[in-house]
Amino acid sequence: MEELMGELVGRAAEAAALSAALDRAAAGNAGIALVSGDAGVGKSHLVGALTRQAARRGWTVLTGQCAELGESIPYMPLADALWRAVREPGAEVLREALETRPVLGRLLPDGDGAPDAASELGQQQLFGAALGLLGELGQRRPVLLVLEDLHWADRSTRHLLTFLSRVLQRERVCLVGTYRSDDLHRRHPLRPVVAELVRLPNVTAVDLRPFAPSETAEYLAYLDGGTPPSAEEVARVHQRSEGNPFYAAELHAAARTGEDLPAGLADLLLARMERLSDDAQRVVRVAAVAGRRVNDELVRRVSGLDERAVGTALREIVEQRLLEPDGADGYRFRHALLAEAAYADLLPGERTRLHAAFAALLAEPPASLLPRAAAERAHHSLAAHDLPVAFAASLRAGREAERMGAPDEAHDHYDRALELWDAVPDADAVAGAAREEISLAAARASARAGDTRRGISRLRRLLAVTDPSDLRLGVKIREHLGSLLYELDQDEESTAVLREAVDLLPADPPTPERAGALAAYLRTLVYSEEHARLSALAEEAIAAARATGATDAEASALISLAVYREWREGDADAAALFGRARDLALAAGNYPVAMRAAYHYARVPFDRGELAAATAAADDGVRLALDHGVEWSTFGTTMRCLQYLIHYTTGDWERADRLADDFAVQVVRAPEALVSAYALFCEVARGSDGVRERLRWIEPLWPQDSLLVYISRGLAAEHCLWNGDPVTALGHAEAALAAFDHHDPPSIRAAATVLWAHAERGGVDRATADALLERARAAMAIVPGGYARVWIGVEGHAWLARVEAEHARALGANDPELWRRAAEAFTYGDPDGGFVYEVARSRWRLAEALVERGRREEAAEEWRRAVATAERLGAAPLLAALRDLGARARLRPGAAPGDGPESGSLAALTAREREVLKLVAEGLGNKEIAAALYISPKTASVHVSNIMAKLGVTSRGQAAAVAHRAGL
Repeated sequence: MEELMGELVGRAAEAAALSAALDRAAAGNAGIALVSGDAGVGKSHLVGALTRQAARRGWTVLTGQCAELGESIPYMPLADALWRAVREPGAEVLREALETRPVLGRLLPDGDGAPDAASELGQQQLFGAALGLLGELGQRRPVLLVLEDLHWADRSTRHLLTFLSRVLQRERVCLVGTYRSDDLHRRHPLRPVVAELVRLPNVTAVDLRPFAPSETAEYLAYLDGGTPPSAEEVARVHQRSEGNPFYAAELHAAARTGEDLPAGLADLLLARMERLSDDAQRVVRVAAVAGRRVNDELVRRVSGLDERAVGTALREIVEQRLLEPDGADGYRFRHALLAEAAYADLLPGERTRLHAAFAALLAEPPASLLPRAAAERAHHSLAAHDLPVAFAASLRAGREAERMGAPDEAHDHYDRALELWDAVPDADAVAGAAREEISLAAARASARAGDTRRGISRLRRLLAVTDPSDLRLGVKIREHLGSLLYELDQDEESTAVLREAVDLLPADPPTPERAGALAAYLRTLVYSEEHARLSALAEEAIAAARATGATDAEASALISLAVYREWREGDADAAALFGRARDLALAAGNYPVAMRAAYHYARVPFDRGELAAATAAADDGVRLALDHGVEWSTFGTTMRCLQYLIHYTTGDWERADRLADDFAVQVVRAPEALVSAYALFCEVARGSDGVRERLRWIEPLWPQDSLLVYISRGLAAEHCLWNGDPVTALGHAEAALAAFDHHDPPSIRAAATVLWAHAERGGVDRATADALLERARAAMAIVPGGYARVWIGVEGHAWLARVEAEHARALGANDPELWRRAAEAFTYGDPDGGFVYEVARSRWRLAEALVERGRREEAAEEWRRAVATAERLGAAPLLAALRDLGARARLRPGAAPGDGPESGSLAALTAREREVLKLVAEGLGNKEIAAALYISPKTASVHVSNIMAKLGVTSRGQAAAVAHRAGL
């Protein structure tokens, strides 16, 4: 199995199924496997790896192929397989077997029969001879018979396949057939054969799916000799290939020569269309101009065919698997490259006429009422060179996208309109707004889509060309620019830009522009030296917003006021203000401000240790972000991270894992990397194999985001510490500590990690340890603005207790009372709740300190409670450390001196864990285990980590040894 997997990418489950079929056949249980998938998906590559594996194991391998020759040559793949095999060195046994079965020998090109003798053979006689041949060969050594491209099989071969699948039972034979699923239209003769065979108990169906993005990345690296491709290259190739390996390889190679669609690939795709009737080809060309999805009525009208002719053509196209039904009134190309190839084959004038026809239809009902009609009309008008219509439709599409919560699309439509502006007469009147207003809308959409830096760049350029006398527009541009600068922690410039915006307009009469600028300016004052002005300015902003109907400005001002009151005055009613601000922003349609309020509304109960309320609020906040398309905005990203963090804190790691499934590993933007980094909390705590890969993608983006540095490098430090590398850990931990101001609360946890690393290195001098302790205490006592901190959340208090305990440990005075205080602090007042994992980690150190003081009974109690939590969570590194402590201090129930990990019982394992351990003992890796048990590789990894921790072993080999000794 491992030999087979070494040749493949993304085919763990499929390879496991085929290897299992080989194993069954070797044991005397004949097996049949039918491998299906679209052209280019890798059937031949997979089966080729299987044949090489079988050959290495000493099998007799017979491989034959069908050809696209119709019914003219019966039994072609069997004849091909035999003809290839008899010409191989050492084929004497096969030749002798054929000599005793002349009915099979006549199939060969040099057979004794007439050229057409094979077609006259009685099927019964030939079937019996084939069965006897396979059985005889299998008595000497197992046989693998591969029949490829069965979608082209002749009738006799289909009957032979059915016969062998039914009668092969105890022979040491594995029969593997491949076919293209995209060629099996409803009337294809192989279709009923497959439907019949897959119901047989000895037949395994293996359907090859397209690659996932990560598998495409792995495949491109394989093609380049192990050099990882860029994330942009992966995204481009995967989007166009849709995960088809052959298409991906062709596109990847073509990119090196500057080709858009490789000629060979285009010819392959067009060959499928050339089989169609003239009307069907005409409809395909029209559909290619329509795009990936095709509206039935629009295609009929643009094609010029009558309804009956179009219906007949569409039925033919669907049967040939080029289009497939999509909804009640449309179709879509089965693969995007089919549409690309058909479109590229059109003549330039033909394309222009068809685009113009679509644009004209989309201008009038009922087509104009279709979803995204404006966006499609803009696209077709531009392709038809009708620039005024494309301009107007792009603006309408941009505004529709904003209303639908699709900021990426809105930005693209506004950008297209701006590109066309100078080519359209009287563009201001057509747009109903000045060019600068549309530019501002484009920048705003860019930021809402999560590309804050691009938004800042656009706003800077816009400000440079805006008429200085247009004060209101200048205020709006500065408001958005200052707000985005603040998001990137460029506080000084943000404050200056926003102060300038406030000063451009007088306070009286009040204006919505000044109210918005004031509300944005308030955010910069919360931690600044001018914080004393905040309350008065907030009242002014709220009054101006109410006077001018600027509801979103009022919401923004309320958020800043609530944050200030919470952190400066300890206001327990801040959550109510955040909830009110959220509702106001939603009413105004300002979703970024609503997300900012929703985030704080969920954060408040989380900071206070009210985890049930925090869970509900965070779930609501994430739904809000997804519903309005702002999940990649600053607070949309932060909300998703908070939702994950809450479940991680409560110990609901299964839910956290489900959320993390959407946290991409291969990231190219800082917001994506930040979300990805949060997945490290569980991955590091579980000792996941994927930690290094995730960090490899995150590392290039460290310079762009201090929070990203704090989270990812802080957790990288913990990963190194769990793996016995305190030197590297210290470098990561110190970088995490340096990511924030001395008085920022995250400094507290970072200081604890630095002290942990020092302790693992053998200790630290008092001056360094004291400086770290004082820094943590200062972050508790003082806010970044330099004034006294009135309030901090329960987690901050718990981490400070951890810092104090680690401080003593690093200085060689491991104090159990300090660790007890830390454990209690992390419970948040709930003995069975709180920050579950950190309670267990603190109890681990508490047990260790108690052992050092000779208080073994107390240590055993804390140790048992920590072990129970670590086992439930699947926190393998912690559990291994606890097992090590238990073994050294003999804390395990019933342990005797000299007991080692190999004497552990399997009683602690669940039924599923026993299944996994059995497969580990057989030498299977996580991917193979996942395929065998129909679980995900991540779940398999978690089971393996739990098993190793429960058995008290440190390697898969030790776990396998325990299983063998226990007779599992």
